[in-house]
Amino acid sequence: MQKTFISIVKALTIIYFITAVLEVIAEYFMAKSFIFVLKPFVTMLLLVLYCTKSEQPSKLFVTVLSLSLVTNLLFIPNKPIYLYYALIVFTIHRVLELYLIFSLQKVKDYIPLIIATAPFMLIFFYLFMETQDIPEESYMLLVIQNILISLFAGVALSSYVMDDNKQNSILLISALLFVMLQFSVFVEKFYLANEFQQLFRPLAMALNALAFFSLYKYVISAEKSTNNN
Repeated sequence: MQKTFISIVKALTIIYFITAVLEVIAEYFMAKSFIFVLKPFVTMLLLVLYCTKSEQPSKLFVTVLSLSLVTNLLFIPNKPIYLYYALIVFTIHRVLELYLIFSLQKVKDYIPLIIATAPFMLIFFYLFMETQDIPEESYMLLVIQNILISLFAGVALSSYVMDDNKQNSILLISALLFVMLQFSVFVEKFYLANEFQQLFRPLAMALNALAFFSLYKYVISAEKSTNNN
């Protein structure tokens, strides 16, 4: 029975990465019909993988993944109105994601968190202030996004520095991948909207798949740690 379960998890993991690679290729060739199918399928596979692997799946994490699925679909058309809706959904997603991490990490000392968050905040807001063509309706949403991703990275970095264990290492990897993802999406949307799109979209998809897989591994690790205590 245990061997069958392990085989199912391995099979789902392999299918997840194969599908992610196919999605990256579809993004490179801008094959919209394949993108519309593969992009949501990648997230759905991770949902199935998580619900299979977790002893007691978190409704909050399932919601986080579901909102990610919606965001990915809204990013496909690459039009300002869809980008605006995607930012709204993604902001809700990021708030819930951050709430999930704080509930799993149990931060006791906020000084290291503030110190670790500051550099990320500085980088993202410098980039934000140097950007001229941000739509007025998206302005506040992007400010919130910068704060949330900086906090996410700050929690991960401070937790890793304070306690270098497997769980915190996975969280740091996930956070850094999310930071690179947000940076690449921001550059593509506001700096290189008509240039290098063939490069940035596949890169963003690859980072997205790896970041969420790392987050899934972190949640599983955190759940096991909680159950063992």
